Amino acid sequence: MSEQEAIVVRGARVNNLKNVSFTIPHNQLTVVTGVSGSGKSSLAFDTIYAEGQRRYVESLSAYARQFLERMNKPDVDEVLGIAPAIAINQKNSTRNPRSTVATQTEIYDYLRLLFARVGTTICDNCQQVVKRDTPQSIADEILALPAGTRFYVLFPASAGTEYATDEEDKPKKKKAKTVNVPAHLMSLMQRGFTRLFTEKDQQVIELQTPDSFKGKNFDGVYVLIDRLAASDDIRTRLTDSIETCYRDGHGHAVIQVVGEAPQTLRYAEQFACKRCDIPYVWPEPQLFSFNNPFGACPTCQGFGNTIGLDLNLVIPYQDVTLKEDAIEPFSKPHLSDWRAALFRFAQSNDIPLDVPFGELPEMDRKAIVYGKQGEFPGVIGAFEWLEKKKYKLHVRVFLAKYRGYTRCPECNGGRLRREARAIKLNGKSLGEITALSITDAAKFFATLTLTEEQQAIADRLLKEITDRLKFLNDVGLEYLSLDRLAATLSGGEAQRIQLATHLGASLVGALYVLDEPSIGLHARDGARLIKLLENLRDIGNTVLVVEHDPEMMRAADYVLDIGPGAGELGGHVVYEGAMKGLLKHKDSLTARYLRHELQIKVPTERRARRKESLNLRGAREHNLKNVTVEIPLGQLVVITGVSGSGKSTLVHDCLYAGLKQQRNDWQAPVGQFTALEGGKYLDDIILVDQSPIGRTPRSNPVTYIKVYDLIRETFAHTKEAQARGFNPSHFSFNVPGGRCEICQGDGTVTVEMQFLADVELVCEECRGTRFKSTTLDVKYRGKNIHEVLNLTVREAIAFFQPEPRVAAKLKVLDDVGLGYLRLGQSATTLSGGEAQRVKLASYLTKKAGNQSLYIFDEPTTGLHFDDINKLLTAFRRLLEAGASLIVIEHNLDVVKTADWIIDLGPEGGIGGGAVVAVGTPEDIMKVAASHTGKFLKKHLAER
Repeated sequence: MSEQEAIVVRGARVNNLKNVSFTIPHNQLTVVTGVSGSGKSSLAFDTIYAEGQRRYVESLSAYARQFLERMNKPDVDEVLGIAPAIAINQKNSTRNPRSTVATQTEIYDYLRLLFARVGTTICDNCQQVVKRDTPQSIADEILALPAGTRFYVLFPASAGTEYATDEEDKPKKKKAKTVNVPAHLMSLMQRGFTRLFTEKDQQVIELQTPDSFKGKNFDGVYVLIDRLAASDDIRTRLTDSIETCYRDGHGHAVIQVVGEAPQTLRYAEQFACKRCDIPYVWPEPQLFSFNNPFGACPTCQGFGNTIGLDLNLVIPYQDVTLKEDAIEPFSKPHLSDWRAALFRFAQSNDIPLDVPFGELPEMDRKAIVYGKQGEFPGVIGAFEWLEKKKYKLHVRVFLAKYRGYTRCPECNGGRLRREARAIKLNGKSLGEITALSITDAAKFFATLTLTEEQQAIADRLLKEITDRLKFLNDVGLEYLSLDRLAATLSGGEAQRIQLATHLGASLVGALYVLDEPSIGLHARDGARLIKLLENLRDIGNTVLVVEHDPEMMRAADYVLDIGPGAGELGGHVVYEGAMKGLLKHKDSLTARYLRHELQIKVPTERRARRKESLNLRGAREHNLKNVTVEIPLGQLVVITGVSGSGKSTLVHDCLYAGLKQQRNDWQAPVGQFTALEGGKYLDDIILVDQSPIGRTPRSNPVTYIKVYDLIRETFAHTKEAQARGFNPSHFSFNVPGGRCEICQGDGTVTVEMQFLADVELVCEECRGTRFKSTTLDVKYRGKNIHEVLNLTVREAIAFFQPEPRVAAKLKVLDDVGLGYLRLGQSATTLSGGEAQRVKLASYLTKKAGNQSLYIFDEPTTGLHFDDINKLLTAFRRLLEAGASLIVIEHNLDVVKTADWIIDLGPEGGIGGGAVVAVGTPEDIMKVAASHTGKFLKKHLAER
């Protein structure tokens, strides 16, 4: 392939790449695969994307470059034919509490414009349409009356008078009793207005002098401007009269139809409700922005929640009775009077004291919480009483225990001010639309009815909104709500949000680099994702995907297999070409698994069940529909289900948080459930997720698994170290002593550039070794501490054979498939899957308690078939030691090895949250409603 047809890379040496050369065809879907650590990310992100991004940034001005990510030039001889590059990785780096699914995908920007242009303002008080009346629109309405209809053009006589105000300086209902009536009438007569009209008796009063009017105030009294009859030739005169009303009536005009059917029509130049006189704000895009003080709810400043009394902390357990102190704060001695008052109130209102709080009728629960007038102030009343005593320190400490983020009482989580919430589209406010799931939002806009004029305005906006909703649906995120916080998304969800955003942008001629987009996606939705990537390719883009999914490989136009092993054993291009060629390749480990020469075997028999189990009853958090599950202990239990079915809510929010709370080791909110039993059988609960193992360059795998302490002791025991008086701390780069103090053990120094991005340079003093020269002079078996940290785990196992404690701990890292990592490799460079396996290794190095519960969240992220085999071996070691495992997983190779499966669904979002099937994999495959069972059956049939 020529440079015009492909990206040509020659001599790439980034990280562990061994001077490789390869090509990636333009406008095709290319999949990069290989074992974990073989160099896939180095090839795709650190070489191709880095060079594409670097060239783009370097083409900009120095001023623009300071705002963009600066990337180092990759170590490569030549890169030809590269396109502008866009990376979509699996890390969710969004921490902004204002960022939502709608704002990230730009749907919210189009919604703001849509509401500003075609939204209808509805009065909060009377539910009437609020509109601004112009003289021309009033004339159109009046002249539509039957020809000959007589009417008066009026304005309120009270216009321009002073009115009483309340203590907060807010206008009250207009009162004319404070007005000097004769003086105001004289002012009207001097301006040429000599006739009044009284609404009560429909009389016209001619003003000769101010005394001609006998009334004491101007309630129901109007100034008469003109008397007309409806006909086409009075338009100009009518418009002029209305303009006079607006000018002298302070923006108010009244049309009084006289005759057999009298009628009063009120109009206002101000944008306000004519009936209630409540002012509103004219719709503009900024009114609908919760990031702008003009549009944000004044109570929560646009966050949607406030810090207040959290009833989930006040009533932590729904399965506890009032007698057993369901109201937790009332169990404290200093609130014993409130507890007694609650009991008296309950008895007088026939509220049982021995029934679990969650099973009480809703009316009784509300009475307990909010109280009853004249009888009991309720839980809320008790805390209001405590608020008055906040000057006491112990009261402030006590109140802090029950505070948390609660939904804003003003906007109910809608984030916008009252005037913005009053603007509706087909009866829904902007906040109500963003609260919909993507599926429901798509249905709403599909059935949206607009007038012909509104449709002309909204056509382009609606197309952009519906296209983006379709893309989100296509990437398998139909269960997310548009107002879902971006910070709460998993890595896979965040990646697919980015993918949908880029599809909405419709770029052409770009290079997209994706990192395992199938993460967190059920097998059912994989085909939709592949189709989406093919669409991205078909509109004229080059798509490069790092992926292990066999279906994605089969759909690829071109495949790069990196290997043959990991770390130092990888870094070569084992194969490049079409998929059918890979299947025939003899040296490819990937090909051997695809041909089923190697495979992850189904256990011949499942582990026997123990008597002990965890029982979670009545889980109702998020979309869970009163779910009750039994989780057997001592087994590999896999929680499955389509994306959004409630797996993470069940395991993280209810099970893990609930067990931790029972041990008084949890301060965050806990998901709602009725009861959680069986925690007494567990010694420890350990969550092994994909969060980084360290956020600083100093953190590395050996410090995390505590083997570095042993390595430092080994160096401190050498004769050279003892002669110099060195102790283990001299071989640490975290504390002063043996480390280089110029870079403080980092190996690099950061130079601040005033107008450009900061530059990181290798420390000139230690040349990147991180230690003083005197420390480096100390050697163990011919290597100093810096050289030891540069060893791979496998090399270090052989090197430390004389030190069995060190070798044994390092062997565990190798057992979980991380033998290719260097001992001193920075934790910030590890992928999510690698970080998770380092955590797993740290637990394997400890003596696992026979009653420990391990919870894993998609542990196969970033793992090749061969690595999954190693992971399952590590799982077996934990189970053999007596531990229990709960794994959230979509990977069918893990699902088929489970002892017990709990399948949630049947769909995502509101269509999920129920238990579809439970049992062994064989049981699940028999359930027709289970998507997991159907795909598991197909997966096993292919073997």
